Amino acid sequence: MTRCVLCQPVFTHFRGRPRFNRFFFFFFFFLPEMERKNVAQKWLTQAQTSAQAWQFCWALLGPDKLPEVQFFGASTLHTKISRHWSDLPTDQHESLRMQLLSHILHFSSGPRMVLTRLCVALAAMALNLIPQAWSQPVADMVRAFQPQKPDSEGGSGAEATQDPHAHCLALLELLTVLPEEFQSSRLAQARRAQLREALAGEWAAVCPMLRQLLQSQDSSNQVKEKVLRCLSSWVGLDVPLGESHELVQDCFTALSNPELFDAAVETIVNAISQPDCQRYIDALVNLMPLVLGLHDQLKKAAQDGDMETSHGICRIAVAMGETHSRVLLEQVEHWQEYLALVNMILFCTGIPGHYPVSETTSSLTLTFWYTLQDDILSFEEQKQAVYLQVYRPVYFQLVDVLLHKSHYPSQEDYASWSSDDKEQFRIYRVDISDTLMYVYEMLGAELLSNLYDRLGRQLMDPQQSAVWQDTEALLFGFQSIAETIDVNYSDVIPGLIGLIPRINISNVMLADTVMYTIGSLAEWLADHPVMLGGILPMVLQGLVKAELSVSSVSTLKRICRECRHDLGPYAQDILTVSQDVLLKEVHKSSQCMWLMQALGFLLSALPVEEILVRLHTLVTPHVQQLDTLAQQEPNPSNKQSIIHILGMMSSLFTTLDINRQADNLEGASSPRLAPMQLQYLFTLIRTILSKWLDDSEVVEAVCGVFDKSVRTLLHDFGPMVAQLSGMLGQIYSAFPQASALDLARQMVHIFAGEEHHISNIRSLIELLTSTTLTIFQQGRILSLKFPETPTVKAAGLFFTELLPRCKDVPSLGDVLQRDGKLLTETILQCICPEILTEHFSEVLLSLNRHCPALLSQWLKETLQTPGFPSAHVSTEQKHTFSQQLLREQTNKRRVKEIVKEFSLLCRGLQGSGY
Repeated sequence: MTRCVLCQPVFTHFRGRPRFNRFFFFFFFFLPEMERKNVAQKWLTQAQTSAQAWQFCWALLGPDKLPEVQFFGASTLHTKISRHWSDLPTDQHESLRMQLLSHILHFSSGPRMVLTRLCVALAAMALNLIPQAWSQPVADMVRAFQPQKPDSEGGSGAEATQDPHAHCLALLELLTVLPEEFQSSRLAQARRAQLREALAGEWAAVCPMLRQLLQSQDSSNQVKEKVLRCLSSWVGLDVPLGESHELVQDCFTALSNPELFDAAVETIVNAISQPDCQRYIDALVNLMPLVLGLHDQLKKAAQDGDMETSHGICRIAVAMGETHSRVLLEQVEHWQEYLALVNMILFCTGIPGHYPVSETTSSLTLTFWYTLQDDILSFEEQKQAVYLQVYRPVYFQLVDVLLHKSHYPSQEDYASWSSDDKEQFRIYRVDISDTLMYVYEMLGAELLSNLYDRLGRQLMDPQQSAVWQDTEALLFGFQSIAETIDVNYSDVIPGLIGLIPRINISNVMLADTVMYTIGSLAEWLADHPVMLGGILPMVLQGLVKAELSVSSVSTLKRICRECRHDLGPYAQDILTVSQDVLLKEVHKSSQCMWLMQALGFLLSALPVEEILVRLHTLVTPHVQQLDTLAQQEPNPSNKQSIIHILGMMSSLFTTLDINRQADNLEGASSPRLAPMQLQYLFTLIRTILSKWLDDSEVVEAVCGVFDKSVRTLLHDFGPMVAQLSGMLGQIYSAFPQASALDLARQMVHIFAGEEHHISNIRSLIELLTSTTLTIFQQGRILSLKFPETPTVKAAGLFFTELLPRCKDVPSLGDVLQRDGKLLTETILQCICPEILTEHFSEVLLSLNRHCPALLSQWLKETLQTPGFPSAHVSTEQKHTFSQQLLREQTNKRRVKEIVKEFSLLCRGLQGSGY
């Protein structure tokens, strides 16, 4: 490898210059300008990849260098060994290994970052040599770190004077990073399997040493912590639990040492979470008493508020119970031990305190209950019945625990929580809700009966009903189940609907849950409309309260959607309250949109004559307000009001489908929502656009209104097609934007096939096209280079649709003759960095299918340019690409492969493993 010009200072500055380390440290670690730091980083990277790095790295590790310089030297060694191993002659392997071991011993007392990096470098070397050139790496490493007597034949004995404790820690560090380096290395599948097998064979040498160190009273906490982390690293190689279960058992003793607790938890969890452990049933069974023996320590930690300890022990219990649930269930002779473990996990689920403020443990257990239930229900029927007899009572206890954990704190405490705590608690309740829904599969209708009986007792007892959290939790349980489970056949829902009006919703959080519970029963109410009269007043009562905005509006929307055909008797009340809260601006903009959608559902189910009257009453105040705003000069305040009102109109038309009602009436004279009702709104919008045409948000809101109107009215919108086409052309000509194109696409889909609309649609398309081409001087080809993925995909689709028509339409053929070479050149430029090659390959396939001779000519002319599309591809490779591409006129998959391979060549990545 030739010496890099930028790397030249490495070889000229540090030789013979004692101040190099200070220069290096300052220049590379404290450069103030980011640009110079980037240059320095590039300089360092190039230095590491140079051939001379094999030599200068040792000088950077000299004892007179600063730790940062030494770290760079060690990192350089790792880079060379892991990425440029083939550059080193075989006869130098042994000397490199001895040098590395010598330096690891030298740095065993620190600095720690240098030691770790040197260990990683030796681990990378071992992975290159195992198993052929280095058959027993662990034994050799252990031997190298044994205390040595001074060499009587002139040896300095410097290494023998090193601290044995430090040597032990260095060896453990080396053994820890060896599996980690294997896990992080990019290796071919066959080589990875070979190395995994070889390293697993080394476990027999590692395990006894780790056990000896962990059991020894002479070992410091620092050594024991390294032992634990070393074991954790090796279990990632799937070393057999049968060979290490005694060492794992020893780890439990470390749980009583506060300094080792975290490391011991991590190691035990990693060890027993390996799926392969299920092969060693005896080992798992032997570990069970040790896990159960932690229950007293868990209870004490929970009592003392020791979150770290309870959290750690819970992780161990869940890892054992969840990973090996089925295996342990099948050990019938040990059923009491597993039941004890399940109850220990139940204790963790119900651990005292409010999540996440005073406990963070309970959330760890929720997935365990899914796993256990799935495993129980997967047994054949007779066996399943036995397990259900044992575990159904546990799951009923679980429901009680989950409902208790879902309790809100007092309002005073809740007010003191941070927004982040409140959000975590919300997510936690969602997780509990999902768990309750899942548990219903095991407990069935009895669960709903249980909840209903408890709710009834609470609401009938004044003292119990005073504790609003209890009522809220039970309703939360009902809602969780009814949200996803079909409760139409439950015999307790009528009673629940009868109880709900008895609930005092003065508390906001309780009222929220009442609303959501009613919403979850909307489908049931649709089948039992007689119950609507008792429920709707509560929903309307909540609708007028801003603090219940989301829950009340969403509930009303669900009721109007599901029960719309039975809401005629209540329509006036719903419309009156809704109009009142809209005019008083009780709700935020998004909830107003939901409310208008709800009213659209409601109106759609009324008789057509009644719809027109009620629709006029509903929209008139808002249209009048819009009229006032349209006359005002533009300012930020009235802009938002305009967008808000247009958004409400759009939301109303999203769900308003009255023509379906009219279609059911006989005779052509049935009243319909003709565009006449929209004409006044259209005139207003023209006035608005005259002042806001350059504002994309206002224009988008305008287009939204007409988009929803067109979708609702479909062909009945016909009389307004000419006006809307003209307005769209005006919008797009002045300030082109996506919302206008989206609306135009909708009109083309609906009206392009109708003879009396074709001229308007054609004029609109011609105007949109000419305006677009004016923007893009090079036509659509320029958009292939845009950074936005949807734009590139749309451009590619355009060309694949356009090219087949070039033979039939002379003007298109002329465009292809004129700009085809530019199109080909642009595609080749774009596939060089592999930007959506799939879509470009489809364009090339279309070119080859419909004009192969021209494509051949364009490829030849564009690819003969030196260095195009990349300096990485040779003339021969370009020729091969052209020939392969031109041979494929039908096989889309093969063309994609050809283009992808050429893209890799252009980026210099062929054969790199990508």
